[in-house]
Amino acid sequence: MNWSSLDSSLLMPALLAGLLILLTHVPLGRIVLSRGIVFLDLAIAQIAGLGVMAAHQYGLESGMGVQLAAVAAALLGALLLGWTERRWPDTQEALIGSTFVVAACVGILLLAHDPHGGEELQDMLAGQILWVGKEQLKWAGLVTAVLGVLLLSPFSRKGLGFYAVFAAAVTLSVQLAGVYLVFASLILPALAVRGAPGNKGLAFAWTLGALGYGLGLAASALMDWPSGAIIVCVIALLSLLFGTLGPTTSKARQTA
Repeated sequence: MNWSSLDSSLLMPALLAGLLILLTHVPLGRIVLSRGIVFLDLAIAQIAGLGVMAAHQYGLESGMGVQLAAVAAALLGALLLGWTERRWPDTQEALIGSTFVVAACVGILLLAHDPHGGEELQDMLAGQILWVGKEQLKWAGLVTAVLGVLLLSPFSRKGLGFYAVFAAAVTLSVQLAGVYLVFASLILPALAVRGAPGNKGLAFAWTLGALGYGLGLAASALMDWPSGAIIVCVIALLSLLFGTLGPTTSKARQTA
């Protein structure tokens, strides 16, 4: 265990990226759970990643072109799933899961002849949050501020508006942290506080997520573990403890 590895210049940008992700994903996670479409995040994230892979295949390594490809793919996926929700609401969760699997398989096919395909796929899934730069944080902060305003407006409450905001939030966060960590940020804190009402539940969920990122990044630095994987595990453990021992669970037991 190397205590000198707790370098704030390396860990602080990653922590700020995690906090930005939580600002949009905690309220979105509560909406997703209430609507019973838990795997929407995975599907949209995978589709956004598919856009990035396609951009790379056509010679775009980074920059605005890749960002536009990811956003365009995610919005198209969101429009598709918004349409399926209106057309076949009873099977929406199954359609979301199927969309995720198909998008994942198309991604594998795109990378089949790429010598760096395995590494690119791993980066998309597990993320590289420790290498988030100041420029990324600046743009992430601006986009998060816009999404926060939209989340407070009627635009994001239902229909295609919700899917569009969701797609934009997930596209941003996947490029910061990877699919696994984004899914954990969306679902685990919201699941842990599912019995808590309104702002109280949001505060509990944000706190859980922030602690998960902070402790996970510290553990990653001290133990030289992959940052995304250990943060997911820490958020899961904290959410399990809170969901089992927290005040919402105790209240539910008293009611029963």
